[in-house]
Amino acid sequence: MKYFLIAGEPSGDMHAAKLMCEIKNIDSDAQFEFLGGDLMQQQGGTMHLHYKKMAFMGIGAVLANLKTIKSNFSICQNALLNFNPHVLILIDYPGFNLRMAKFAKEHNIKTAYYISPKIWAWKTKRVHKIKAFVDQMFTIFPFETAFYQKFNYKANYVGNPVYDSITTELSQKHNHETFCTNNKLSPQKPIVALLAGSRNEEISLLLPVMVKQAKSFPNYQFVIAGAPGQNPHFYQKLTNTEIPVIFDQTYALLRSSKAAIVASGTATLETALLKIPQVVVYKMAMGWFLEKNRKFILKTDFFSLVNLVAEKEVVKELFQSEVNEKLLNVELDKILNNEDYRSRMLTEYNNIAEKLHSEGAAQKTAKAICQWLKN
Repeated sequence: MKYFLIAGEPSGDMHAAKLMCEIKNIDSDAQFEFLGGDLMQQQGGTMHLHYKKMAFMGIGAVLANLKTIKSNFSICQNALLNFNPHVLILIDYPGFNLRMAKFAKEHNIKTAYYISPKIWAWKTKRVHKIKAFVDQMFTIFPFETAFYQKFNYKANYVGNPVYDSITTELSQKHNHETFCTNNKLSPQKPIVALLAGSRNEEISLLLPVMVKQAKSFPNYQFVIAGAPGQNPHFYQKLTNTEIPVIFDQTYALLRSSKAAIVASGTATLETALLKIPQVVVYKMAMGWFLEKNRKFILKTDFFSLVNLVAEKEVVKELFQSEVNEKLLNVELDKILNNEDYRSRMLTEYNNIAEKLHSEGAAQKTAKAICQWLKN
């Protein structure tokens, strides 16, 4: 069978690569073409665009790159028609992927979606496009399946791939001293991890505020988790500090940390499942409009996955103008020094893990897609 996949950011690249691996275990003749990243490339096949050329976040970035975005659509459409796959598999990234789902439908190509867009949080009207253009939806949160049921659309809950990844990670031994020694850190000085996201704009807006906390907590060492594909010089230019940047070891960094400041996204859930107290931050260019109209745009009380799964506030969320040195300082002090506060957060983390308990989300999705195509 022939499979065409589209992932527009690092987390999508990771999820898509695992899905490709599971498909190959079932379909030994599987052929892949895709828009994605290095992890997908390792699974084999032809990559037409790297996600680094696709990851534009916020109105400003989109407007500034309209020509590139239009070119990306054209490249993808031509590649899809030339390959003529048995199925187009979409991974999150809704602005791009829903347009490609429509294009595929117009050309009689089956479509499957793995990692649902967050339409339960905003842009709920996109559910009608999904109903019209997506043949199979595979969700990774129970509340997503319930959301689709309200619109009379059947979605398949397959478990959570983040839970799977963390379970694998926790099954492996972690040596704090070895980690620190290998990365030229002090094993005696507690660590605060800084996870500022993966896109250039996101990192540029969040990281300078994050690193300012270092001067208020001199007894801690602050460490930046480098995003896949980013240049170390990019971080150095942004921070103008000696704060180290560590790449390809985010889980190990978190496991060695006492607390973390985390950009809203998948990383918040990973941090929770690794049992690290955190404060979640969200900021985007021209976000003043979103902040002013939040109650009209956001359909949920929370924006972090941790609180959405828990259905209550477990971690503090700082939104747009709230992402400032003063408020971040107050919250970081609480998660570092208030033992009752830390303990309550960790207890809620355990409840979240129980809610998401599953085994093999990518494997279940691969089996379902392959069986569907055979029928």
